[in-house]
Amino acid sequence: MRDLDDLDLYHLPMGDQAMGDDPWPHFDAARARHPWLACWDEFGYVFTEYAAMRELLGQDDKLRPPYADLVGQLGQEGTPWGRFTGEQMIALPSDQHRLLRNTFAAKFTPRNANALRPMMRETISRLLDEWAPRGQIDFEEFSSHFPISVMFSLVGAPHEGVTLLRDDLEAIGLAHSYQLDRFPRIQEGMVRLERFVEETIARRRAEPRTDGSEDLLELLIRTGDEGDISHRQLTDLIMFFFIAGYDTSKNVLTYTMYTLLDHPEIYERCAEDHDYCRRVIEEALRWFNPGTVARYVDTEFEFRGVRFPKDTMLFFPLSISGRDPGAFERAGTFDPDRVIDPNKRQIAFALGKHMCLGQYIARAQLQEAIHQVAQRIRHPRLAGEVHWRPFPGTWGIRGLPIAFTPGEAHVREAEPA
Repeated sequence: MRDLDDLDLYHLPMGDQAMGDDPWPHFDAARARHPWLACWDEFGYVFTEYAAMRELLGQDDKLRPPYADLVGQLGQEGTPWGRFTGEQMIALPSDQHRLLRNTFAAKFTPRNANALRPMMRETISRLLDEWAPRGQIDFEEFSSHFPISVMFSLVGAPHEGVTLLRDDLEAIGLAHSYQLDRFPRIQEGMVRLERFVEETIARRRAEPRTDGSEDLLELLIRTGDEGDISHRQLTDLIMFFFIAGYDTSKNVLTYTMYTLLDHPEIYERCAEDHDYCRRVIEEALRWFNPGTVARYVDTEFEFRGVRFPKDTMLFFPLSISGRDPGAFERAGTFDPDRVIDPNKRQIAFALGKHMCLGQYIARAQLQEAIHQVAQRIRHPRLAGEVHWRPFPGTWGIRGLPIAFTPGEAHVREAEPA
């Protein structure tokens, strides 16, 4: 058995803007040096192979979420972000995490996500009514309004507050780039987000819906009350819902458009074929994902003849896992018609007990979005320079200027299954 220090590993320049601009050559170089592991000097070790990520992410008995440890490592104790990060559901001890997750998991099923599709369609249609006639837009800015507008609708919040909270969520989403100069702005955003969620819960408790229907906010409040979930835990869960559901969906939608600029035949088919959009989004999630999952070794273990000591920090860049040439045929080709091996599905939503609860909502809203976007934004083409977010963190495109021909929406008669 070998120790980590004995390995000849490539040192990834994680955090450097050059890495955010183009991470692929660095990961190719890392795999050339060692087939499945690289080093991040400041923090720990980075897995570069899909199979290794898939195998280890499910071993929750060996790994722990990094959040409480990370707060101290970044010197953020006593801050709003530090409080939330150390106490959110994913950071709780296993018994408390299991209680919260089991309480709410039944509400995030494919059936419930499908029930939200009419609202998602209405939301993206309304946004396109405003943006599509312009003929030239920053598609990333447009995309940023969609997931947060969906979330505002899900909790019954007035949409007038979207813009300010959107800017706060943009800032918060960069926390896991671990760049300390960003944290003053992140703290401001956390304070406003918590205040917004507290006020939203209080308003709904004072004025429950009277039409017999139940939106997601009322459902979460009722489920939390029935499950004896504390007010603090309920508030944190809804905050996490906003943080996790905002720039992940926005960045995937933006990168999907960026990709489809080079595949006009796929894009045109998206406008006509709603079901085909499912395959496009599934391939998009393999092709690109904004997330990098971090874990600490909780119990020393051996993996492929290498010893991983307790408290070693590990990174699983889901963002690059789907283009591992050792796992996927034609990994560098975007192909929605590829045959999916059940044992080699994309892992954009992670694995194990921390797999993303909101994955079905995310899939549904991305499918509904690309279907209508392809109808209303015709013949899109790049109209300026593209910039990139830091890697890791919530990675993705920062600014996607496009020009296009405005189009008319189609009427789809059949509802999705």
